[in-house]
Amino acid sequence: MARPDPALLDPSRYPHSVEVPTRYADCDPNNHINNVALAAIIEDARVRFHYASGFAKALPPGGQVMIVNLTIDYLAQCYYPLPITACSGVVSASGRSLRLRHLLVQNGTPAALAEAVVVYVQDGKAAALPETVTEALAQWSCG
Repeated sequence: MARPDPALLDPSRYPHSVEVPTRYADCDPNNHINNVALAAIIEDARVRFHYASGFAKALPPGGQVMIVNLTIDYLAQCYYPLPITACSGVVSASGRSLRLRHLLVQNGTPAALAEAVVVYVQDGKAAALPETVTEALAQWSCG
């Protein structure tokens, strides 16, 4: 795996961040936070971002989103009991989908970089992102 662009590993470029406590139950036999637990933290960060950005309220009645792709680059080990900071932002929002980027940082060290592709669904079919959604997300770019 090639090391990501260092600019993507700067927490200050992400408009939303949340501190997530780690749990002993998330540890693997080597006393690291398990990668599956890190994926769950990314999921939680994505949902918290949806609420903080106004995205969740901007969805019209009957509209929903589906994750169609999630890629995670694991960059460093995470350890219990230190908290993890999950940083999030919009890469792009156009057509039927949006791309979100998430950076997990523990104790100042980038631990994981993820990108999620989210498709808007209306009445069971992929549809164009509503203007209310693109407007709500305009100020949440992490470029």
